[in-house]
Amino acid sequence: QVQFVETGGGLVLPGGSLKLSCAVTGLDVSAHAINWYHQAPGNRRELIAIMTGGGSKNYANSVKGRFTLSRDADKNTGYLQLDSLRPEDSGVYYCGSPGAPGTFGQGTQVTVSS
Repeated sequence: QVQFVETGGGLVLPGGSLKLSCAVTGLDVSAHAINWYHQAPGNRRELIAIMTGGGSKNYANSVKGRFTLSRDADKNTGYLQLDSLRPEDSGVYYCGSPGAPGTFGQGTQVTVSS
């Protein structure tokens, strides 16, 4: 059974940074894409970043240049570094994978506010 556990969220000032983690069990992050999603209050879940099993990285225009993907194969964990945060980046962040369709963790809350 594949499980995702997202952590690292919090309250941050505009312009601040956070690093989110996605700990994965039951699926090898080095062999499968890990997707990151953002769900703003009242909105649907939106795909914002993808790291393929081969290590390629793709970002939505809304986060390109501000968010950075990485992973640690030994820990089977993916990361999303959030920099230059804006109030509109607030919401719940989830990770998932095409290797486990429809499976997500509980998410981690990010609030960007002064």
